[in-house]
Amino acid sequence: MGGIGILGTGSYLPEQVMSNEVVGARAGVSAEWIERKTGIVERRYAAGHEAASDLAVEAAVRALDDSGTDAADLAWIVVATSTPDHPQPATAAFVQHRLGAYGAAAFDVNAVCSGFIAALHTGAGLLAVPGSDGGRRRALVIGSEVYSRIIDPADRRTAPLFGDGAGAVVLGSVTEGRGLVGTAMRTDGHLHALIGVTAGGSRKPASAKTVDRGDHFFRMQGREVRDFVVRELPDVVAGTLAAFGVPADEVDHFVPHQANGEMLRGVLGGLGLTSARTHLPVDRHGNTGAASIPLALDHACRQGAVTDDETVLLAGFGGGMTTGAVLLRWGR
Repeated sequence: MGGIGILGTGSYLPEQVMSNEVVGARAGVSAEWIERKTGIVERRYAAGHEAASDLAVEAAVRALDDSGTDAADLAWIVVATSTPDHPQPATAAFVQHRLGAYGAAAFDVNAVCSGFIAALHTGAGLLAVPGSDGGRRRALVIGSEVYSRIIDPADRRTAPLFGDGAGAVVLGSVTEGRGLVGTAMRTDGHLHALIGVTAGGSRKPASAKTVDRGDHFFRMQGREVRDFVVRELPDVVAGTLAAFGVPADEVDHFVPHQANGEMLRGVLGGLGLTSARTHLPVDRHGNTGAASIPLALDHACRQGAVTDDETVLLAGFGGGMTTGAVLLRWGR
């Protein structure tokens, strides 16, 4: 994947701000409890007319503009989401249509909160295959989620954590020595029951009975998920850096999945990233699933925090259970 990097970033957060006071009242916890346990102050909820593709398009337009890319020049559109517009067709098809990117192949990826890592790996890999892009040397990779539609507002384990949003990047050719250094992903499928929505698929189709039981809501075993992250995040970070020969103290920026600010702060000390600036805007948008890494990356880029030739490490973890990382040498 040498010579393929991020040319531009973009993000979008819905207008409706949901405070800890409002969310906490529904979940039976205080605003102070939410902030102390999660580091989250507020999150955004999509408007009634907004679906995952609408958020994705807003982020995509910003990323295309930032990279100077016309939608007609895209070869691929890869959307990471676990809250698609519909079970089918792919949310990416709606994004392609709205952007007018009819020369691009468009499809979805679902690795839950690791989805953006999987989508970035996929988009870069497709561009690396000679001739597969039809001469259009750019790919649009998006993470977009509308978790407010699948969260039980009375569930204190999930409702305080999750919000809606989208982030996007444009991939393309960069100068030699810059771009993606490498990626890593793995799945521990024996832990699949820790996170999920049990109804609405082919195993348990949606029905009045499943709705009455709340099986259409997102559920998470919080303590077990925390144990997984504490155990696996250091391993995936160390393994990725070792695989590509980059010492931990040479990482300049660390952008993790924005799951829970307090949990992440508790893990950071064991990662060995002594020189890295960790980007954690989770306090203002909460856990936005597959959107959280590109949201945080765009936030850092818009602040001018990331400069050419710096080393950037992205790391995700989520349902499945999945973990993954992307290592980049920044520069367009």
